[in-house]
Order: sequence, then C-alpha cells, then structure tokens
Amino acid sequence: MSLGSWLRDHPRWLERAYQATNRLFARLHPLIKRLGYARADRWLRPSEDFSKRIIFDCRMCGQCILHSTGMTCPMTCPKNLRNGPCGGVRNNGHCEVKPEMKCVWVEAFERSRHMAIYGDEIMDLQPPVNRQLEGSSAWINMLTGVDKKPPAGWVSTSEIAVTNLIARNSSTSFEL
Repeated sequence: MSLGSWLRDHPRWLERAYQATNRLFARLHPLIKRLGYARADRWLRPSEDFSKRIIFDCRMCGQCILHSTGMTCPMTCPKNLRNGPCGGVRNNGHCEVKPEMKCVWVEAFERSRHMAIYGDEIMDLQPPVNRQLEGSSAWINMLTGVDKKPPAGWVSTSEIAVTNLIARNSSTSFEL
C-alpha cells in the first residue's frame, strides 16, 4: 500500500492538514495579493501539483474540492463526475468504465464518514469543472474566488433549487 493510499484511507489526518493549510493561506493572503496572484501561482503550482499528485492522484483541475469529497479526487473518476456516482456503479462498488477500479464516489462517501469537520460536505452540490482553470493552483483560485465563479453563460449552483428537494426527502437514507 502506497503512502498516498494509506493517507486517503485515513482522511482525518488529511482533513487536519487541509484545515491548517487553509488557515495558513488565509493569513498569507495579504502578502500573496501584494506579490500578485499570477506570480504566486507560478511559484506555488509545482509544489501543489507534486504533493497532490502523490497523495491524491490529482489532475490539477484548479477547483479542488477534496475536503468536500472525503479527501478523494473526483477528477480520478473516468467520467470526471463531481456530484456523485454515475449510476453505473457495479454491485461490488466498482466502476462501470474501469471494472478493476473501485468507484471514486463509493470511496469518497466511505471516507467522508470518517471526517469530523468536512464530512457532511459530501452532500453539497458542486459546480461543474471550469476547464479554463485546469493546470492552475487551486489555492490561488480559492484566494481570488475564481474557483466559485461560474464562467459566462453558466448558472451558479446557488441558483439551483435543490434544498427544497432535499428537505422533502429528508427521510431518505443515502447509503452505499
């Protein structure tokens, strides 16, 4: 078992590391803003890419939601789905596209149950990937807020009325 695999299977450690890193970037934000976001992106991107690729098999989408998906990168899904499984999950929990691979969303759900701080975010609706951000630093995109802004012509997830649907179906149990 690789270190990355072990860490992903113990998401509380990663959750704490994410929380500490998030706080660090919040404190460094004024300095990063003065240096310039583009310069900071060029400086940060290689180390972010290297570390996240080793631990999460990261695809550098520029809109990291690991903390909301059980510290499992949804971009490793062969269909790049960011809001749950496709419906083709096999009875054994494996992927319909790559039968030898466990479904990314089955792993994400299982891991999220072990996360005290962000575990419930697995139920949050995520915006589709903005392909224009691919290859850029997710941390810099978070600081600038560009990771939450939909591209021109897209509807923001806040405009999609799913909360009423969830409230009506609150008795529904979501188990894998």
